[in-house]
Amino acid sequence: MALSRIWSAFIIIAIITASVKTFFSVNDKAVFTSMVTGKSGDTIRIKTVPFLSSINEMPLDKGVQMIRVGEDKQLIYKIQTSDGILETCQTAVTLCLKLIGFLTLFMGFLSIAEKAGGIRFLSRIIGPFFTRIFPDIPKGHPAMGHMMMNFSANLLGLDNAATPFGLRAMESLQEINPNKSVASNPQIMFLCLHASGMTLVPVSIIAIRSAAKAANPMDIFIPCMIATFVATIASMMIVSFKQKINVFQPVILAWILGISALIASLVLYIRTLDSEAVQVFSGALTSGLILMIFFCIVLGGIYKKIEIFDGFIEGAKGGFETAVRIIPYMVGMLVAISMLRSSGAFDALIGSIKSLLVMCGSDTKFVDAMPTALIKPFSGGGARGMMVDTMKTFGPDSFAGRLSCILQGSSDTTFYVIAVYFGSVAIKDTRYTIWSMLLADLIGVSTAVGMAYLFFG
Repeated sequence: MALSRIWSAFIIIAIITASVKTFFSVNDKAVFTSMVTGKSGDTIRIKTVPFLSSINEMPLDKGVQMIRVGEDKQLIYKIQTSDGILETCQTAVTLCLKLIGFLTLFMGFLSIAEKAGGIRFLSRIIGPFFTRIFPDIPKGHPAMGHMMMNFSANLLGLDNAATPFGLRAMESLQEINPNKSVASNPQIMFLCLHASGMTLVPVSIIAIRSAAKAANPMDIFIPCMIATFVATIASMMIVSFKQKINVFQPVILAWILGISALIASLVLYIRTLDSEAVQVFSGALTSGLILMIFFCIVLGGIYKKIEIFDGFIEGAKGGFETAVRIIPYMVGMLVAISMLRSSGAFDALIGSIKSLLVMCGSDTKFVDAMPTALIKPFSGGGARGMMVDTMKTFGPDSFAGRLSCILQGSSDTTFYVIAVYFGSVAIKDTRYTIWSMLLADLIGVSTAVGMAYLFFG
């Protein structure tokens, strides 16, 4: 429902804005053409007018230019800054097809890990921590394993793979819920931790950056990891406070302080490096971790004597299906966003925010990436489309392009998650879930902006 309203609002606002510009602007009559058939970089002819000695005699809209084309004539034109509807459809399909390889690879390895017992192994390691933040779940209940599989898929950045595991976890938690229409404490804790989007390797984002021809697609790995870790800890603290869970238990403190110390050491070390060294270090660490994950998964499969390649193929099929399945969503959202940009509505919004920040004396270069964060609580597909559009508009290696990727990985789709997960088990009263998740989102977004300035200046 939320996604439908957002999508419809985008299209309606874009068309109304374009209509106003067409009928009331004296020098931007080609907006309809640019919205439908235009391509980024095209020169859009608006009209030819008599030559004026002073350009001040005819005020121009933003982006509109004038050039003399004869003794007594001059051409008013503008350069298209975003693709129109037709070109955007092609871009969306091409982008999804380029995702197939990455999703296939990682979902294949995740399947091996599951068959080799890697998920159960992680459950045993994290079990002592989980039993303390989920005190109402009986020891050995299947919900623990389902939640671990969900979190493991999230850690690898496989959003679509995490959903089936998450829905199964909610069903398991519903079995021990005393009031079937009201969200239980474990369900709220699980959803808030899930929505904080703790990610070790943001596979989907790296894949999209690679498809967008980023110089180093993995340079957002460490900022994403730090932002999602902070959002996850904030989410856990918020819910623990409401549920009166003692977070000062030795096991909980050991986990939180241990990971926090590791993250803090990483940040302190990075601050000693120059910008070029940060890029080299980030790329080496990311690549090393991915290779280590592959090595451990294959080694575990050999130890358990499973058919490793068959397991890979079984999981890899899901990657292909996922990439193809998201094509309609990507086309729909990118077209709506393209209409917003080419109509001028998007520029008006961003310009207003920038003007307000300038009045307050703040830096404004992060504003171009903020639409991704604003849409993320409502729609993952919409935020993904906005991230892609930001990279396409400003470049994948621009500050805005990188920040939009970090924002995409720093939180989950709050309202979508609540609707799907609670809806799957017919929960009507979500209690304090929404405001807890939104507060954690805000902390994650603030951290993401800070990390972008730290890593990319």
